[in-house]
Amino acid sequence: MIPVDVGTFSPPVVLDLAASSGLLDAAGIEVTEHPVPSSPAQFRSLADGDLHVALTSPDNVLAYRFNPHNPVGRLLDARIVGAVDRALGLGLYGRPGFIADDLRGARVGVDVPHSGFALALYALAERLGVRRDEYELVTLGSTPKRLQALLTGECDATMLNAGNDLLAEAAGCVRLAGVTDHFSPYLGTVVAVVGEEHLETGRLLARALTETAAEILGGSLDAEAVASARRRLALDETLARRYVERMRSVDEGLVADGRVDRESLETLVALRTAWLPEVVDGYDVMDAALAEDSGLVDVH
Repeated sequence: MIPVDVGTFSPPVVLDLAASSGLLDAAGIEVTEHPVPSSPAQFRSLADGDLHVALTSPDNVLAYRFNPHNPVGRLLDARIVGAVDRALGLGLYGRPGFIADDLRGARVGVDVPHSGFALALYALAERLGVRRDEYELVTLGSTPKRLQALLTGECDATMLNAGNDLLAEAAGCVRLAGVTDHFSPYLGTVVAVVGEEHLETGRLLARALTETAAEILGGSLDAEAVASARRRLALDETLARRYVERMRSVDEGLVADGRVDRESLETLVALRTAWLPEVVDGYDVMDAALAEDSGLVDVH
C-alpha cells in the first residue's frame, strides 16, 4: 500500500466512502486525512512535502501556479489531477434574520481575501447590489471554522458548503445566494498535487474517487453515504439525506467522470480576473491559464 497524506477542508464524505467501500484498497493506497486551517497552509504543506495530495478549490491551483504574488511568495508546479464536485451547495449565508441589504456594514468571513470562495462571495454580493467596499472582511480560515464563527456571531455572513450550509440552515441562518445560480458551470473541489513526486499517487486517488462517485450517483451506496454524512459532518438523518441528494445534483454535486471541463475553468478564471487582477509585464497572470499547454490540468 502507498501511504498518502491528503489535506482537506470540510470532511470529505466521498473520500470516506472510497475507503469504506474498498476502492482505496483496490487502488493500492492508504490515505491519512489532515484537516488544514486555510488554503495558504494547505499549499505550503504541499510545497514542503508534508502533504502529498490536496482536495482543494481549483481556484487555489490557479493562484499558486500562475500568480507570483500568492501567499507562498513563489510560483508552484501545482496542477489539477481530477475533478471531484461542483461545490456541494456553495452559497452566501447570513446570520438568522439577515437580508441582502444587511451586507452593507457587515462583518463578512472569508478563508483568506484572495481565495476562490472569497472571489465568489464578492461576485454574489455585487449581484445582490452590495459593492465590495461596503462590507468588512474578516479572515477566519476553513469552512467549518467560518460556520462556527457565523453561529457564534464572530461574523454576519460567509460562504458555506459541503454540509456546513445545511447545519447553518438548521440553525436558522439565511441563504442569500447560491454560486451555481449565478456562475455555472463551477468546480468546487479537485484533486491537486505540487510537483512530480506524488503525481501518480494523485492519479490513483482521483480514479478511486471517480469510481466512488459513480457508485454514489448510481444509488448503490445510499445507506453508507447517509451514515457517513451523519458521522463525518455531524448531520442528523434528515440533513444527511439532503446532503446525499445534493451529491447527486447535476449542477452542484459530484463530477461523474472526474473530468475537468474547460467551461468551469473559464468561470473560475473570469472571477479571478474580475475581482483580483494581477498584471505582470502588461499581462494579467491568468491570461495563460486556459492555454492547452499551460500545465494546469494533468493530461495522462
